[in-house]
Amino acid sequence: MASKAWCGSAILLALLFTIVKPSYGGITSKYVRKAQPSIDMPLKDYPPPKGYNAPEQVHITQGDHTGRAIIISWITPVEPTPDTVTYWPAKEPCEKKVAKASTITYKYYTYTSGYIHHATIKELEYDTKYFYEIACDESVRQFHFSTPPAPGPDVPYTFGIIGDLGQTYASKETLSHYISNKNAQAMLFLGDLSYADDYPNHDNVRWDTWGRLVERSVAYQPWIWTPGNHEIDFDQDIGEIEPFKPYNHRCPTPYKASGSTSPLWYSVKRASAYIIVLSSYSAYGKYTPQYQWLEKEFPKVNRSETPWLIILVHSPWYNSNGYHYMEGETMRVQFEKWVVQNKVDLVFAGHVHSYERSFRISNIKYNITNGLSFPVNDSSAPMYFTLGDGGNIEGLAAEFSAPQPEYSAFREASFGHAILDIKNRTHAHFTWHRNQDDKPVAADSTWVFNRYWFAQDETNCKLPA
Repeated sequence: MASKAWCGSAILLALLFTIVKPSYGGITSKYVRKAQPSIDMPLKDYPPPKGYNAPEQVHITQGDHTGRAIIISWITPVEPTPDTVTYWPAKEPCEKKVAKASTITYKYYTYTSGYIHHATIKELEYDTKYFYEIACDESVRQFHFSTPPAPGPDVPYTFGIIGDLGQTYASKETLSHYISNKNAQAMLFLGDLSYADDYPNHDNVRWDTWGRLVERSVAYQPWIWTPGNHEIDFDQDIGEIEPFKPYNHRCPTPYKASGSTSPLWYSVKRASAYIIVLSSYSAYGKYTPQYQWLEKEFPKVNRSETPWLIILVHSPWYNSNGYHYMEGETMRVQFEKWVVQNKVDLVFAGHVHSYERSFRISNIKYNITNGLSFPVNDSSAPMYFTLGDGGNIEGLAAEFSAPQPEYSAFREASFGHAILDIKNRTHAHFTWHRNQDDKPVAADSTWVFNRYWFAQDETNCKLPA
């Protein structure tokens, strides 16, 4: 029955659009964002929760490869307890269980962290709402989350997408707009979290304030972490020579479940999506651990189970903005051929503080002597999205190249967030929402056709959203 239902759905969707000769004409938006400072909010705007030693900066992420585990993290500022979390399914409130966390701290220059707790809860039921609470003598903090449906080819699922968020007034606006979209079920976060390294001596207090800012989302739905350049936190002048120290202590990932040797690159399955996270700032040349892991990772993807193959990376491989131009080029050269061969559907990146969407293009034929060094339309290639527009302190990147490259479909220098709404194995719908006049405006959208199951051109698709 499920097979017949999918076939009928696919036929109906196919009849709703007309295949014509693709028309590739990019748009540079003329919208001009209202001038306002992109400055961080003062520390007083990030108060800790009430109560002595109250758990704070609560956040969750997927805790295994398939979606049946969750990692719950929190910080206690004064004492190493509470170090347990109580959880139960919403439909069975009497079946409470307790999970114990591992507890760590770290020092960065003159800063000493609070007690950082990570509790992994395993063997959860799919597609189930759970409550959880972290309690100390003066405070009981309760939250909830929902597990994803079991992986399957026609399982609908909705992701939010944000990069380069920071903690400015614009960041707060972006986050509020995202939270107002009640359909989003999990976040694909594209790196550059707190921007603490923009402060003297990488002031790690700004990691704490960022954790308080985002708690109202990330305590309730998992954020899939991607490391960015602002997470490196390497500063030899102050004796800090361990890259990614604050990030690795604060943002755990289920990397071992996918055979990775580093928390900076890994994969997860979630509903009908297979998500691969890469690290732009870790070695990726041939023979390196990341290269060897990715080479083995692609053959593991079963498109009959998880048809949507998505890559998250911080530095974009295609970018027509002068800001950070071509910084992702060496990784593109290293991995793009694999991406095309394996029919990756979508590549999401941050880093550049604007929004851009590409057509399906590739540049994999160059061999030094043949002169074939331009991007060309390629039906096996992914769409590339740049979403480093979360609202951080460094402001917008508005210096787009002119004329607009043929591979660039839409670009705009505004802050905002995106939504990827997967419908079934063949179709997904993507929207980008700019922060405009205090409202999230859908400024760009496109249907996305799966490269494995329905590799048609989306350029002139007339489907209703």
